[in-house]
Amino acid sequence: MESLLSRSLRRITTWTTIFCLLLALASLLAQPVIVGMQVWAAEPDSALTATESNVEKGRDVYYKTEGIVSGLPAPKTADDQQHYPRYNFESRVLIWFANQQHLYYGSFVLAVPIFCMIIEFLGMVTKDRTLGKRYDRLAYDFIKISLTAYSLTAILGGILLFTFLTLYPSFFGYLSSIFRPVMHLYALLFVAESGILYIYYYGWEKMSEGFLKWIHLSMSVVLNVVGTVLMFLANSWIAFMMSPAGVDEEGRYLGNIWHVIHTALWNPLNLHRMLGNMAFGGSVVAAYAAYRFLAAKTNDERAHYDWMGYVAMFIAVLFLIPLPFAGYWLMREIYAYRQQMGITLMGGLLAWLFIIQATMIGALFLTTSYYLWQCMERMRGAEKYMRYVKYLLFLMIVGFLVFITPHTMVMTPAELKAMGGQQHPVIGNFGVMSAKNGGINVMIVVTILSFIWYQRGNKIPTVSWAKFGNIFMGTFFTVAFVNIIWLAVYGYYIPANVRVGLSVPQVATTLSCLIFMTALNLAMLKGANQAGPVEWGKMTVRSQYALIMLATEFTWMMALMGYIRSSVRLFWHVNEIMRDNSPWAYTHTVGFAANMISLNVLFFWISILFVFWLASLGAKTVPQDTAVSVPAMVPAIQR
Repeated sequence: MESLLSRSLRRITTWTTIFCLLLALASLLAQPVIVGMQVWAAEPDSALTATESNVEKGRDVYYKTEGIVSGLPAPKTADDQQHYPRYNFESRVLIWFANQQHLYYGSFVLAVPIFCMIIEFLGMVTKDRTLGKRYDRLAYDFIKISLTAYSLTAILGGILLFTFLTLYPSFFGYLSSIFRPVMHLYALLFVAESGILYIYYYGWEKMSEGFLKWIHLSMSVVLNVVGTVLMFLANSWIAFMMSPAGVDEEGRYLGNIWHVIHTALWNPLNLHRMLGNMAFGGSVVAAYAAYRFLAAKTNDERAHYDWMGYVAMFIAVLFLIPLPFAGYWLMREIYAYRQQMGITLMGGLLAWLFIIQATMIGALFLTTSYYLWQCMERMRGAEKYMRYVKYLLFLMIVGFLVFITPHTMVMTPAELKAMGGQQHPVIGNFGVMSAKNGGINVMIVVTILSFIWYQRGNKIPTVSWAKFGNIFMGTFFTVAFVNIIWLAVYGYYIPANVRVGLSVPQVATTLSCLIFMTALNLAMLKGANQAGPVEWGKMTVRSQYALIMLATEFTWMMALMGYIRSSVRLFWHVNEIMRDNSPWAYTHTVGFAANMISLNVLFFWISILFVFWLASLGAKTVPQDTAVSVPAMVPAIQR
């Protein structure tokens, strides 16, 4: 019965996806007609100028180069039904909801195929056939979740496109005209990705041996290249809205699509979203593994899903650690592009949202370390490290409190008058950037140290220089903590313009711990003896709740950062080019934004639970021979 229901639901989602793809493709192909008939019908003078003066030139607002005017100026929108149709509800909230849900699923289906490609490759190159089959099954489990989620992504994409066309026709029409040279490419790539994904999934068993398996792996490479290009093209729209280029001061396209795409914030945005998507995708898969672990009825199933959750969490943390540094780069480029935007973000209207963001980042690293500490309980020999966990927890909490301490506070006029200024008499002495950088870097180093302890949990190094290596590693981490904390304190005694530069040595210290100490630890564990086996599946329920919490924190923070990135444009559709004249051209309160973000998170997790349930239907029972061999994979993963 479950198998029949599973096949029926998959057929429904497959045909729904195909229908939505055709609808999206038809809508995109019809954009030139929509733009011509709806958006600029009221602006004949601009159209006449563009046709009569084909050699008119304009100056690029960013690159400062001249180009031939090849498009109409940005429409001068007014608060009327033509530009902002109304349906007795705030249109921006509807766009917000549809966009966020599409972004969630789009990020997920972009990240998971990358995991599948890596894991499938590991299964092909390993010499242990049993281990290879286990990797292959794990990759298949990942892509099965992705396939179901892809159908919802297509549906949400169609809904998002419909809401843009009906609620913001002028704005969407203008962007479509600017990106018209690549609009059809985007649609074709989307259709190509869908076709490759379905062939990749349904051809898994048929292409499981020999040369066909290499062809199957090559398909995953092509799939991920297409998906990455799609993400870059989608990011170009966001980057253009924040930092327009390739147009003149009136918003007229100057004929160079590369300038339009390659704006000041495109590259840092690409890196930040790629790392964020990978961390988010890994956390959601880890939550799926936790869900299956909690529902498992046999020890073999618990062992398999415990291992699956660990692998997914490892991937998530691998991309989480460099994510704050990518965020620093993005903020640096925002400051370089428009200093006022940076001030609005970090010291003005949106500053309090970064306190919330800091809280979520701190919770992410704290949850990750807690999960690693729980993982050490399934190893014999890890007891020697567990007695030091309380000290790591102390460092985590202190770093967390420093990181979330604000320099200024949101206050009422009465509170401001009572304090005699914006700064609190006590808190105002804290919260400077060097201290915050010190707090988060301490948390990251603690997470790195926790993972190194986890790797060494049941291992006894046998290399001749093991004693010297342990002393060197302990000294290195001690010096790292002292250096980061000293720089954080030293920042209080120097001017603000000098203090900003302290982030470089702090980050360099953290990256040194990540790169050199991880490499040293792996070298020390080469040929190490085992104090005992890793007992997969013998995990506390709390550890699985930690994985679910980790995914929820990622989900909430993604929505928060999306809101911050969108709000920094204030009352502009396209920054300094196209003004937002709708009745909703204002910044929401922190409370309303938090409630809306929480609603998006709640809806996503309700819908993703349906995806988890659907993916579990007809799931194959864990084979006895491969289930027993799970512990043998630990050295392969760790090394």
